[in-house]
Amino acid sequence: MTTMPPHRDAIACIPRHLAIIMDGNGRWARQRQRPRTVGHRAGARAVNVCIDFCLNAGIRTLTLFAFSSENWQRPKEEVGALLNLFVRALEREVDELHRRGVRLRFIGERDRFPDAMRQRMRDAERLTADNTTLNLCIAAGYGGRADITQATRRLAAQVAAGELHAADIGEADIGNALCLADLPDPDLLIRTGGEHRVSNFLLWQLAYTELWFTPILWP
Repeated sequence: MTTMPPHRDAIACIPRHLAIIMDGNGRWARQRQRPRTVGHRAGARAVNVCIDFCLNAGIRTLTLFAFSSENWQRPKEEVGALLNLFVRALEREVDELHRRGVRLRFIGERDRFPDAMRQRMRDAERLTADNTTLNLCIAAGYGGRADITQATRRLAAQVAAGELHAADIGEADIGNALCLADLPDPDLLIRTGGEHRVSNFLLWQLAYTELWFTPILWP
């Protein structure tokens, strides 16, 4: 059987930048009468499926909301399990991601993460820094308001140093001070789990993004 090439219109509809709020792991586990940690492990496996899809579809950037700044308020045991799962998944997958040309980036405030976890983040970013097939951005300890706050502080420092006039600051200056300044804004945001909100995720960058909310739970 001959495989037909994708139609030009279909190719034109492929997003350059896909962002996903991965919501529903805990409810998925509860429906199966399993601990929430089982849902988080299933969610981590689903990330691999999502990466495969992006590589096959030609999507150039994938940003995943893995751990928000508000997640620190969850029970200590659950937070610890999430961080351990994060580290194990990173150790297990980073070499294969590198082989497939994936560039790993982590956005968010890292100060509260354990030292070993921050070191593995840095190691993964260095290892994959020159890869160009897919930008995989993991939002960990991330909040959109904090991102904008940090951007305004950078601009204020430039003004104080005489490098920038306050009256000249425009949207482009703010956008260029954000954590994903070198990447296009998301074309499509998907949130699983049925909630219809963006939950402090990429607030500036989502201004013109198509939003799709689905009741399907993440795993």
